[in-house]
Amino acid sequence: MKETKTASASPEARAALHEMMAAFEAFKGANDARLDEIEKKASADALLEEKVARIDQAVAGAQARLDRALSEGRRPMVEGGVAPSTAHSSFGLAEGKALGRSPSPFHGEEKSAWDGYMKSGQSYGLELKAGLSSASNSAGYVVPPETERAIERRLMAGSPMREIATVRTVGSGVFRKPVSTAGVTAGWVAEAAARPETDPATLSLLEFSSADLYACPAATQSLLDDALIDLDEWLAAEVEDAFAAQETAAFVSGDGVNKPKGFLAYATASEGTQTWGQIGTVASGAAGAFASTSPADKLIDLIYAPKAQYRPNGRFVMNRRTVSAVRKFKDADGNYVWSPATRPGETASLLGYPVTEIETMPDVAANSLSIAFGDFSRGYLIVDRAGVRVLRDPYSAKPYVLFYTTKRVGGGVQNFDAIKLMKFAAS
Repeated sequence: MKETKTASASPEARAALHEMMAAFEAFKGANDARLDEIEKKASADALLEEKVARIDQAVAGAQARLDRALSEGRRPMVEGGVAPSTAHSSFGLAEGKALGRSPSPFHGEEKSAWDGYMKSGQSYGLELKAGLSSASNSAGYVVPPETERAIERRLMAGSPMREIATVRTVGSGVFRKPVSTAGVTAGWVAEAAARPETDPATLSLLEFSSADLYACPAATQSLLDDALIDLDEWLAAEVEDAFAAQETAAFVSGDGVNKPKGFLAYATASEGTQTWGQIGTVASGAAGAFASTSPADKLIDLIYAPKAQYRPNGRFVMNRRTVSAVRKFKDADGNYVWSPATRPGETASLLGYPVTEIETMPDVAANSLSIAFGDFSRGYLIVDRAGVRVLRDPYSAKPYVLFYTTKRVGGGVQNFDAIKLMKFAAS
């Protein structure tokens, strides 16, 4: 078994982990008392219900603080005149920390030209790209690759979907991917028997269009003149939260019109009846709720809805209110099906599979699709169009300088067999 080292975890992460584990132990004790009282009296005391809810909020709060501490550890540093390294892709806590402290390879005339534009608007040496959108005649400059990578790394750390999906950088506005919806047929024959022609594979062409995502951070001229501020990292930090929030909402439920198409926006059908282009669903057993008896059984059904090749890297996706509901469930042996993380860098698990909390997932309601399960790295594709553009605007909001920052992002389901949804309905 591969050893996981926790020495690189921050004190805040370790404190949040211990706090969460202690809170979960208290939660189990209070919830066990609630379940015993329900079994004896058919209902629980209101004060006991309130206590369980209060401790459950403490567990959720500790989990949120742990996630935030780990996310901060993966982000590059913003101040101190230090820029990130050129390495970019998926990285762990130790690598993320190193990324923030490694010396910048971005030197010389390019660095001077970019800093000159950011600080004073001097455009000598930068490539002008006209027409950021066809609707306006605005213009902007393509940021250096290092600045673009800093934005990508921060989005990777701040966007839960980017952590679990496949991310591909492309050079065109539309990425087309052929996929096989039905494989090549085969058959057994005798040594000297005729070999009739078999049917070829059935191919389908998926298209992922990129849409403009923009933000407009502001700075004072004093900040721009400060020699201790790395302007590349400042810009990446300013657009991170705005980009991550918009992206995450679109990756979950976007309609595909001038934005990525979310996995909840595709057509659905009951598992076993869906066709290519539809996502299979498993009923929760009750309208707008979990089944009243053995609710965890439906979660097991959801786990076994995907084929075997998608389960090893499977994970649950839901919001924190749904997590709060499943945290109370037990299996047939009386064990809680939800488990907290035991080491920094890990995530909470449900029935042995990791849980990713995404706040834009819908709450439990009638016919809602509030829980997803599957291999999202094979099921969902995020497409980044290469190139981030910045237009410096010192006029619109004097005395502030605005930086109109635009990047193009697309996304959609690339494998409809890899993701399954729980529909909160009786059947």
